[in-house]
Amino acid sequence: MANIRSAEKDIRKTTVRTAHNQTVKSRIRTLRKKVIAAIEKKDAAAAATSLSEYASATDKAAKTNVLKKNTSSRLKSRLAVKVSALTK
Repeated sequence: MANIRSAEKDIRKTTVRTAHNQTVKSRIRTLRKKVIAAIEKKDAAAAATSLSEYASATDKAAKTNVLKKNTSSRLKSRLAVKVSALTK
């Protein structure tokens, strides 16, 4: 247990940040599943709109350091390739 006031505050801040980051990551996973479901149904229009929403969410997460920037780019790229394959 922390003995110093600043250490106690750091524990509170960490708890709040962890909860927020888990929420953001959970939303990203949900949006990713939505894109994959649209790809499996071969619904190009739904996949494209879902991908746009997913890309926006991962960019925001990278901007706030919930995800690393390269991780965000990699995830978006892999799904974008699959979505673009539907339109061909």
